[in-house]
Amino acid sequence: MSAENTKVRLMTEGSIVRQIFFFAVPLILGNLLQQLYNTADSIIVGNFVGSNALAAVGSSTALINLLIAFSQGAAVGAGVVVSQYLGAKDKKNVHAGVHTSLAIALILGFVLTIGGIFATEPLLIWMHTPGEVFADSALYLRIYFGGVIFNVIYNMASGVLNAVGNSKRSLIYLGYASVTNIVLDLIFVGWFHMGVAGAAIATDISQLVSGVLAVAYLMRVQTDYRVELKKIRIQKKMAFRIIQIGLPAGIQNMVISLSNVLVQSSVNRFGADAMAGFGAYMKIDGFNILPVTSFSMAITTFVGQNYGAGKIDRVKRGMWVTLAMGFLYTVTTGVLLLVFSDPLMRMFTDNVTVIRYGELAMRYFCPFYFILSILHGLAGTIRGTGKTIPPMAVLLISLCLFRIAWIQFVLPMFDTINGVFVLYPISWMVGMILMILYTWKGRWLTI
Repeated sequence: MSAENTKVRLMTEGSIVRQIFFFAVPLILGNLLQQLYNTADSIIVGNFVGSNALAAVGSSTALINLLIAFSQGAAVGAGVVVSQYLGAKDKKNVHAGVHTSLAIALILGFVLTIGGIFATEPLLIWMHTPGEVFADSALYLRIYFGGVIFNVIYNMASGVLNAVGNSKRSLIYLGYASVTNIVLDLIFVGWFHMGVAGAAIATDISQLVSGVLAVAYLMRVQTDYRVELKKIRIQKKMAFRIIQIGLPAGIQNMVISLSNVLVQSSVNRFGADAMAGFGAYMKIDGFNILPVTSFSMAITTFVGQNYGAGKIDRVKRGMWVTLAMGFLYTVTTGVLLLVFSDPLMRMFTDNVTVIRYGELAMRYFCPFYFILSILHGLAGTIRGTGKTIPPMAVLLISLCLFRIAWIQFVLPMFDTINGVFVLYPISWMVGMILMILYTWKGRWLTI
């Protein structure tokens, strides 16, 4: 194995633009690949099974995100901890952080598998899932959560790889998973006519592939972050530090996901066609949102290493570089999505009503993605210093509490689904303003 593949990539020296860009690109491509195979489920199910099945798969995203949100926060905590120890060149704690992270992933994965299977039907009832979609939604979710442990393990392993600057590996393994998922979707859904069950099984197998490959790589490398199976255990002090940093991100993800479940519940009230249209667009939306979160992850790692090394000036310049990259990306893709809205929606279905709902969502979302890129870029910067509570508070206020209040008090004044869609850009604006104020006035750069 070449030195290029195993060395730790420190970002404490050299061109900031180049380092952030070339670190972020594999993250972006990896997230886009992950979204591709999630989208493939919806496209193949929508074309081979029908709009009700499309609604079942598409509307499941909010529930899936709700139940795995905490594990994603733990992966953020692990990444920040490992990147800071790398910046400080503390090999012992890098080793401890990696093994404790994987132990946490195994525990969380087991809990989510059991909890997700048993919570599926009560949650679908709570979300006002229409009767014609309920059975397919429940089946898809129960099978999906049967394999969710592989998703959790992959996310944690990916967090470690990203922390050491090796984001290309995550991209490679997601590439394998994407191809696996699309091929199996076509076989299970298109050939064997297994419906939503086939799509869920294909997703589980593809996540198994990415998880196994990522952990196997960590076991092969001959460097500070090498994994030894017998050493995977909870080291209390390290686990406390990971959870201390990851808990705010986990709570933030869970509560924001809860607000998205409430939004999905509001969409469900407009019927199966609205669910299908909104769910299909949410798959397209991921091709914009996930790169935004990739830039946020990149700056978190960059800041973690440079903050750990005491290089505050590089932290500040890295923040501005990330904001510029995110702005350019979201403006470009927002325009492209609006221009090609009709052909994009027709990939999922030929149902005119479903297409109309999806295109309506695009008109409310696409012009304003740049706001979200600023919000997440600043949040990722601050999170890299280890101060995860302020970004959590801002995101909870704007993307959760504000949305809940809107649904409770403002949405009843609307007779159409427009009241649901307009909530998104307004809540992004609230979050951006609050995050700018904290970045400007807060004492987040103190060491």
